[in-house]
Amino acid sequence: MVDNSSYINIARQSGLLKELSMIANNIANISTTGYRREGAVFTEFVNAHGNLAGAGNKDYAESSTSIGRLGAHFSDFSVGDMKRTGGTFDLAIDGVGFFSVDTQAGPRLTRAGNFMTNSENALVTPMGYPVLDAAGSAIQIPQGAMSIAIAGDGTISADGSPVGRVGVFTAEDVNLKRMGDNLWEAVGGAEPLADARILQGFLEGSNVNPVNEIARMIEVQRSYEAGQKLLDLENERASKTISAIRQAIK
Repeated sequence: MVDNSSYINIARQSGLLKELSMIANNIANISTTGYRREGAVFTEFVNAHGNLAGAGNKDYAESSTSIGRLGAHFSDFSVGDMKRTGGTFDLAIDGVGFFSVDTQAGPRLTRAGNFMTNSENALVTPMGYPVLDAAGSAIQIPQGAMSIAIAGDGTISADGSPVGRVGVFTAEDVNLKRMGDNLWEAVGGAEPLADARILQGFLEGSNVNPVNEIARMIEVQRSYEAGQKLLDLENERASKTISAIRQAIK
């Protein structure tokens, strides 16, 4: 019979390793514009052994196995701090919503508004993805424009004349899938957000709290080390038991 304690500990250790990876990624992105913190959710599964009436049975606690494991992960969509940069194409969304950009895999959402113009004067991300307007079209900045102003509703004016409007979109948090490169896929699509407010010359920082992440990292590391010690002790106990059985058989 396989010892249940080993299953319990291994499931827990695996979850802790995954959480540690999430924390490390959060810490690595403390300075990433518009980054959203990722966290772990642990669940507990209780399996009763034998023919028990239920939790009211006085022997229930002594005749069950509790397995804690990583049940899910989540993304924290709280707004990060706004940082003034003064950049013409540095944009931040004051409140909910996302910018939309066109990638090779289709439209993706992002909170990172550190935009620029490319050689064709299209508004793009640092990765070269075109920024989209509310209709899903790329935004073109007139060649040779001396002054670019972007209003709170996203309207872009070149030398006083409107030339386009930055789109802001919304989607349910549960429908947002993290895709890497600070991009999100809106499963089922995203809808234009009419009352969004855009700040020109600002960038939204990461919503990662470094103190909390480091404290949690230390806690997870200690929990993992304690679990590893328990596994080592259990392995030593099993080895001694097998050795004693062999000696008895001889």
